[in-house]
Amino acid sequence: MRYFTSDEQTAISNALSPLETSLTSKLANLSPDERRQFGSINEQNKLVINKVKEYRENQPLLSSPDIDWDEFTRDFNSRTFIEMLFQRLNNLNTGLKNAKILHDWDNYQDTLTDYNYTKYKNGTAATGYEAKQNDLAQFFGKKTSTTNTTVSTPEEQTR
Repeated sequence: MRYFTSDEQTAISNALSPLETSLTSKLANLSPDERRQFGSINEQNKLVINKVKEYRENQPLLSSPDIDWDEFTRDFNSRTFIEMLFQRLNNLNTGLKNAKILHDWDNYQDTLTDYNYTKYKNGTAATGYEAKQNDLAQFFGKKTSTTNTTVSTPEEQTR
């Protein structure tokens, strides 16, 4: 697994700042109603937009004079650029989520090992381990019987 050094963490955070600054003025804040109203165009409608753009470029005399074609082109170019950015950022997002999952898994496995070690040491009456076991037990649930109370291990919980 790959770990981030503190220099890498700083460099990545510093690299994101200009991106966030550059995008801030371009971001839109839509209400839930506006999101429903404007929605998202489907693939069929994207094809129609592409076809109209193609006609505009190849046979401009067939285009409606009621449309600001410069604005249409700016909208089209911005939409295309945003889509490309979204795909790239989405790829990074997926990779980062996967890396986080692996780090979380490693931390949890180490936590289970430490908890089992704590139970072992508590069983030998070593100082301090009883309080630690009792404190950690709340995260693993408790099984009760008529004779005594025992803490179930995570392995027992998954059975």
